[in-house]
Amino acid sequence: MKSLSFDATEAICGAFFIALGVFFAWQSYGLELGTAFRMGPGYFPLLLSIVLIVLGAFIFVRAGKVSGEPLGPIAWRGIFFILPAPIFFGMTVRGLGFVPALFFTSLIASFASQRMKPWMALALSVGITVFSVAVFDYGLGLPFQRFGPWLNF
Repeated sequence: MKSLSFDATEAICGAFFIALGVFFAWQSYGLELGTAFRMGPGYFPLLLSIVLIVLGAFIFVRAGKVSGEPLGPIAWRGIFFILPAPIFFGMTVRGLGFVPALFFTSLIASFASQRMKPWMALALSVGITVFSVAVFDYGLGLPFQRFGPWLNF
């Protein structure tokens, strides 16, 4: 059962979110804001900064009300599979093209779970790739190469 006290980890996280929000709001200062219908270059960063500050404030206030569970072990497997996946995508999407880059990115990220079996990871990657091509290529008509120059022999 949780006791009423102060949770330092929640307070630190809330303060960190608030600090990041203030930093990015300060960075967007001086950029033209525009309106909601004609956004300037500073509108979206400022809006996200405000959301981050509000979320940080909620987390910080919550730290004074409920003491949480102690932090458990760090999920190193998740870190080593999730973090490289978008980096891999960004570095290979122009060379491999959208389809193979997304497939391999999904495949890499799917192994972050210890319960993921290889056949399930393949099925998940194929499903994500087919769905993304259907939405972004056929549905939205975005111009991108499905297969890049690295695959043209």
